[in-house]
Amino acid sequence: MWYRPIFQRFRQLLQPRRRLAIFEACLIGLVSALAAVLLKSAVGLLGAWRVQTSLLLPAWFVLPGIGLAFGFLAGWLVERVAPETSGSGIPQVKAVLARIPIALDLRVALVKLVGGILALGSGLALGREGPTVQVSAALAAQLSRWFPTSPDHRRQLIAAGAGAGLAAAFNAPIAGVLFVVEELLQDFSEFTLGTAILASFIGAVVSRLLGGRSLDLNLALTASKTEFLVQDIPFYLVLGILAGLMGALFNRGIIASLTVYRRSLRFGLPARVALAGLVSGLIVAFLPLAFRDNTGLREILITGEASWSIAAIAFISQFILTLVAYGSGVPGGLFAPALTLGAALGYLVGMGEHSLLLPFGIASGLPITYALAGMGAFFTAVARVPMTGIVIVFEMTTDFNLVLPLMIGSVTSYLVAEKLAPGSLYDKLLEFSGITIEKAPPAGGIITNFTAKDVMQQQVETLDTEMPLDEVIQAFARSHHRGFPVVENSKLVGIVTQSDLFNIRDRNLPNDTPLREIMTAAPMSVTPIHNLSNVLYLLDRYQISRLPVVDGRKLIGIITRGDIIRAEADHLNGENDTPRLRPDPSYIVYQTRSPSIGRGRLLVPVANPETAGILLEMAAAIARDRHYEIDCVQVMLIPRHNSPSETEVRTAKSRRLLRQAEVLAKKWQIPLHTQIRVTHDVAQAILETIKEQHIDLILMGWKGSTSTPNRIFGNVVDTIIRQATCEVVLVKLGTTPHSPVQTGLITSLPTPHSFNRWLVPIAGGPNSRLAIKLLPALITLGNEPQIRLTQVFKPSELKPDMSVSEQAIRHLMRRRKLSSTVVALPVQANSVAEGVINLVKTEGYDVVVVGASREGLLQQAIQGNIPEAIASGVESTVILVRGAINNKY
Repeated sequence: MWYRPIFQRFRQLLQPRRRLAIFEACLIGLVSALAAVLLKSAVGLLGAWRVQTSLLLPAWFVLPGIGLAFGFLAGWLVERVAPETSGSGIPQVKAVLARIPIALDLRVALVKLVGGILALGSGLALGREGPTVQVSAALAAQLSRWFPTSPDHRRQLIAAGAGAGLAAAFNAPIAGVLFVVEELLQDFSEFTLGTAILASFIGAVVSRLLGGRSLDLNLALTASKTEFLVQDIPFYLVLGILAGLMGALFNRGIIASLTVYRRSLRFGLPARVALAGLVSGLIVAFLPLAFRDNTGLREILITGEASWSIAAIAFISQFILTLVAYGSGVPGGLFAPALTLGAALGYLVGMGEHSLLLPFGIASGLPITYALAGMGAFFTAVARVPMTGIVIVFEMTTDFNLVLPLMIGSVTSYLVAEKLAPGSLYDKLLEFSGITIEKAPPAGGIITNFTAKDVMQQQVETLDTEMPLDEVIQAFARSHHRGFPVVENSKLVGIVTQSDLFNIRDRNLPNDTPLREIMTAAPMSVTPIHNLSNVLYLLDRYQISRLPVVDGRKLIGIITRGDIIRAEADHLNGENDTPRLRPDPSYIVYQTRSPSIGRGRLLVPVANPETAGILLEMAAAIARDRHYEIDCVQVMLIPRHNSPSETEVRTAKSRRLLRQAEVLAKKWQIPLHTQIRVTHDVAQAILETIKEQHIDLILMGWKGSTSTPNRIFGNVVDTIIRQATCEVVLVKLGTTPHSPVQTGLITSLPTPHSFNRWLVPIAGGPNSRLAIKLLPALITLGNEPQIRLTQVFKPSELKPDMSVSEQAIRHLMRRRKLSSTVVALPVQANSVAEGVINLVKTEGYDVVVVGASREGLLQQAIQGNIPEAIASGVESTVILVRGAINNKY
């Protein structure tokens, strides 16, 4: 029936949680209005007494004296009872809503209320709106403790309290709601809007019923006195520009004032606030009488009763007085000063227009209109909330003539101020206090949140510019790809597609035509930081299926439509909370097993036939010493869009390589297991092998350099070092000439003399101890090896401590059958890497075993430092060691 949706909606409204939220919102609006009216009335009474007293007694004595005394009392109360109430209060509320642990309770509300009355009543040029917001938010926080709710519900109630406080202070309920969603909570959910609207409405209504008026402005004085003419538009733009410039200057002045008070005037808070009250009183005492009442000054400006000189003095004096007052830490806000400054600036612009157009007989807008528009524009430049600035002034005046002037001035001032000094003043105030609020990532799924780097394929099949045409055709025939990036010295110079080959079929080009002559030069590409929406736009705009990803001109990956679709599917399925594609598990296409008779397992990934024999010889030495079995794995990489379990691969060459390893293992009498894995990711396949076979140690080779950006040893090795739970031994074979002996596909160990002189930098860390434990096995590769243990000390250290080296020597000498010469000598150098490299070059060491030259050395290798510097800086063999994760030695 037609009434069922209405009935269901009514039932939802009466659910317990919603009923409680409605009750809490109404209660928050009521207490916020009461607090706002109390603060306003008390400040008004105290201010009236101050002004009346200054008329009866000498102003130069009364005003500074009251400022000094009341300022000291306000500062003492804040410092002793609730330091969180210092300043405006809005930054503290914003921090609490961002889940920063700052006190917000009844104690804070009471101290802010009393401190604000004392400070503002003493004549300091600040406003009561900021304190009202903090008082109301603190009362809402206390109510949420009396009626326990979830943390998110509590945040929404605190935000509703802040909005109700602002609404009660200005009698502007819409502005209160907008300030909540635009600046404080930035949440447009139904619950947030509902509680904020209800609390703000109740707060504004109660405040008005109790006699509160918007900033004490006599709105009858401005009724029917505003107008907007077309010729005024350029002047409102000028007003917006000036407001943006002065607003940005005002914000920087606030931070500068805080800096001066905190760092140059090292007084306690009571003394700082008393000093601010004294200085402010002296300045006001020598200004015209109207300046003793800030509210009355605003009324003079917006009713057109002020001269241009009064407006100019008002702007300059209020600017200075606000900086003097706020920097001290007094409990006072910036809303009212911003509105007063805006009114003065707008009034001056209005009078300037009148003076310029009057000689030409051209009608001009009234200065009153400019003053009101200036209030919104300057407030926007300070708080960076344009919608709130427009609505506050409109709700205060309910004058539709002001809508367009407010929009022009506020939007212009916002753009100018944001260009000059980006960011909200409240965020800057929090940063000054050491609090940084992290911005939440924008909504919109992976298309807007993920970048090309997150989903690109890092393994890219490329062609060289000099590749002849017939080889290019064969490359297309062997591959499923419809295009290849073309590189020269790892830099992207072009792309070749099947369409390019189709277009040249009638040109009868010779087979040796280089690829550079048929490729598409300067192809469309993206950078790693392009988000996926930009990538999709380029793919659609140019009707292409793939885009190279370049860093500068260096090719680092490629991204296709399929990559984006898979990432989106993973994200929607909840399988991937991070912007990274998970490759399919690797698939074993060939394996052999030997009897399991060892105490542990050692894994050797083999890829290069020229180095496989040396790595296997090292692995055999360690396996014999520890009674380990050896697992030998070869990884075959396939395109990411193919399934490893369904892709047909040729394994004949790989099987021959593994059979040679089996022959060597039989010769050494060590159990050896072999397997061939098909995968999208080499590192992932190795990590899967480590987990499945319960590997205790992995020994793998490294070529000695990497061209991968942001990597130390390269994609595969860096991943293994970070994630493998077993011990890791990384070997960079030296480039010194050897005398290899060919045995089938595997090159056997170089002649023994190339592993005779060993250098081991140590410092006592766990990786260093692991290196010492590996030495007895590794030195069997040489003939009468000599070992030097060294500790690197800075030249400033006069007497090096060699206890670590002496312990290492004792450990080595306890090992049986160790006939090597072992010495421990220190070396002085400015850095570990420099000392080791110089030793290798001057004394000709064959092998450097880097366990740790400072504790945790190889753990730091991922950030790029000593191990990579040593391995890259010498031509000798370098063995890098990292202990098992969570394993103690």
